Amino acid sequence: MEGKREKLLTRIADTTKELADCVNSSTPRLEVHRLVHGCRVGYLFIGYFGPPFKFAQMELSSKVNDLKNGARPDDTLETMIDREIEQQCAKKPYSGSRSLIRVKRSINMLKVMFEEMLSSGENSIKGAVSKSYEQSFAAYHGWASRTAVSASLPALPTRAKLMKKLRENEVSMTTKMQSFVDSSALLVQYIDSLFHSRELAEELLELI
Repeated sequence: MEGKREKLLTRIADTTKELADCVNSSTPRLEVHRLVHGCRVGYLFIGYFGPPFKFAQMELSSKVNDLKNGARPDDTLETMIDREIEQQCAKKPYSGSRSLIRVKRSINMLKVMFEEMLSSGENSIKGAVSKSYEQSFAAYHGWASRTAVSASLPALPTRAKLMKKLRENEVSMTTKMQSFVDSSALLVQYIDSLFHSRELAEELLELI
């Protein structure tokens, strides 16, 4: 268990960089199964933030499974979206396309949280978590969900406790968080571009 903890932040940073490298090229291409694998590393990591992040962990886990189930074994993100548009099922609940959007929001939440933690340098991470939630999920959640998230913020670990739990020091944690921020920004941008470039798909970005 201790070995896994020590490597987890490195794993999520390295895995996200590998995904970003797939799309940051003249011929971007990302297979669904690669994204699914990367996100499974992500929701293991989210679990280290404790009960306040339980909703994010469950959200990501559920939507990653829906994404996997909605895709064919050889699908890229692009071929999956195009097929679902053609078959007029992209807007249906649990479609691969809708699940991809929800997965993207989870990635963005973690990205914004890391950005805020890096810029503030504060020991409390409540502000970083609150801002990341507001930017990624709050607009799509009802009052009860927003209230529950707000009420859970005091239970978050401090930056120091999180660092100790992950078996990192300030330099290593900062380096790995920045790597994730840079890579996830490319990944989120690519996923958004797939929907913005398709007239029938763009409105999906606003769906819950």
